[in-house]
This record gives sequence, structure tokens and C-alpha cells, in this order.
Amino acid sequence: MSSQKGNMTRSHPQKHQNMFTFKNDIFDKNVQTKKINTKLHDGVCQHCKEVLEWRVKYSKYKPLSKPKKCIKCLQKTVKDSYHIICRPCTCELEICAKCGKKEEIVIPFNKEPETSENTENEGSNHRRSCKQKEDSDEDLNAESDSDGEDGDTQA
Repeated sequence: MSSQKGNMTRSHPQKHQNMFTFKNDIFDKNVQTKKINTKLHDGVCQHCKEVLEWRVKYSKYKPLSKPKKCIKCLQKTVKDSYHIICRPCTCELEICAKCGKKEEIVIPFNKEPETSENTENEGSNHRRSCKQKEDSDEDLNAESDSDGEDGDTQA
């Protein structure tokens, strides 16, 4: 037996070998599987991204049915499966949304989700915005100020 103590050599090959690779959508062609296959894993480090891709590849990925609580702001704002930190907290602290470590983010978040923008407009102060969004707002303000100054000097 190969599990015997001290038996380090196997005399026979593997009994069952796969003839073809596993495909998670070969028999399961519903909308949810298609959505999971096309999901972009952003805001996570390289290791966590590989873990999530493995889960998707072998049909182990289970989407969230309702939002989870963020461990930083303690609000129910985590909408991605296997994540522990919400998008605004991840952007502000520049940490991985899945493991919470200060690693290099492979694909940063492009924008805030639509629901968080609506809650910011309602005046909830627990929300934080990404530095990218703040920088773009400052750039727009600087451009509008420079346009106004040019108009004053020319008139």
C-alpha cells in the first residue's frame, strides 16, 4: 500500500486518469453560471485572485445571497463573495478585499458600485470614497478654475 509507513516507492501507476479537462459550463448552462464565469475579480492581491479563479474554474464559487458585514466600517456593504472588506474601505486603505493584507492589488477597483453612490447622496457618513475618484474631482475643479481665470483675464 502507498500509505504504509516507510513505503516511499509506488510500483504501479495512478488507477484513474482523466481523459479530458473539467469544464464548469458543459452541462450547467444557466444565467448564474455565465455570470460567475464572466466576473472580474478586482481589488484583490495576486494570491487571492488565483484562489477565486480556481473556485470559478471548478464550480466551487458560490455567490452571496445578501450583503455581508465589512470588518473595517462594520456596515453590511460587502457584496462580493469571499471578501471581508467593502470597496470604499479597500480603496481608502489600499488593502486586499479578501485577505485584508497590504499586498499589491492586481486589478484595482475602477469605480464605486451604484448603490453606494446613492447612499452617499443620502448623507450617510460611514462611506468612504476612492482616492481615484477624489483625484478626478480635484482635476475637474482645477480645470474649471483655470477656465474661469482665463475668462476673467481675457474680458
